[in-house]
Amino acid sequence: MGEGVGVDVGGQSAVTGGRAEYRIEDLARHSGATVRTIRAYQDRGLLPRPERRGRANVYGDPHLARLRQIADLLDRGYTLASIKELLEAWDAGRGLGGVLGLVAEVDGPWTDEEAARISRAELDERFGGRPDDAAVADAVALGVLEPVPGRDDEFLVPSPQELSVAAELHAAGVPLSAISGHLRELRVQVEHIASRFLEFTTEHVFARYLGQHTPTDAETTEAAALVRRLRPLAQQAVDAELARAMRMFATRHLRQHLAAGAPPQPSDEPRSVRLPVSTTRSVEKLVGADQLEAFVTAATEREVHARTLDTLTSKYGNPTQVDQTI
Repeated sequence: MGEGVGVDVGGQSAVTGGRAEYRIEDLARHSGATVRTIRAYQDRGLLPRPERRGRANVYGDPHLARLRQIADLLDRGYTLASIKELLEAWDAGRGLGGVLGLVAEVDGPWTDEEAARISRAELDERFGGRPDDAAVADAVALGVLEPVPGRDDEFLVPSPQELSVAAELHAAGVPLSAISGHLRELRVQVEHIASRFLEFTTEHVFARYLGQHTPTDAETTEAAALVRRLRPLAQQAVDAELARAMRMFATRHLRQHLAAGAPPQPSDEPRSVRLPVSTTRSVEKLVGADQLEAFVTAATEREVHARTLDTLTSKYGNPTQVDQTI
């Protein structure tokens, strides 16, 4: 290092005025990035070149702050190309506060539900009291449960409501494997709905903020306010449509099952009735073979009518009243 620089045991250097300085290895240690990554960022223009002092490269706190900003933006899903554009805008005098505020709004919770913890013993008890390692592994793979580091017998539950639904379904007799399969299918459909809603709002609401230019602080503040207003709309729309669809399909489903289990209803379709041969021959002799069907039908109708009259007579006890009723 140059004259006037005192090096401490951690490799960090300080010059007059208290400004911290680092060798590349020390910068990597403090930032969490590798030496190779730091050099790659320099080559891509994301990180300013270090100051050259004799045979040594010297980095300062601005380099450390820039590395932490890059790491934060990468965690938020930004690409290196977009990060470079943001940082160039910042270096040109435009603040990142609005952009990061918008990012924080989008990254924030989209539900009021709070995560909870559950022990393995509590989990087994909620699902029938029988340990099922395969089902637990499936739940972890789906993200319904998250292992707690250092605690093999404890899990984080990102959505207690989702776990409660699974427990209720299992208590009603649904196998855990069927519940997992249904959740996988449901997620595909829900993710499609979410994607379409984002495309819809981007096209009609956020397109003006997402052009080729980096949005100003005023624009990002306005966009963040819109995110807060529109955030609950997707869930409200899905809740309303799901309630409508469930009502329609559940009613239709119930009617189909009730109809399938109901006794057969009378039909106007002709039915065949077996008559004794002797009766058939007697009728044929009386009216002829060509009038057999008409005679049997008329005789049957007369008998039904007579029995109806008998029933009414028994009920009212007055033939005149019966005639009037008829």
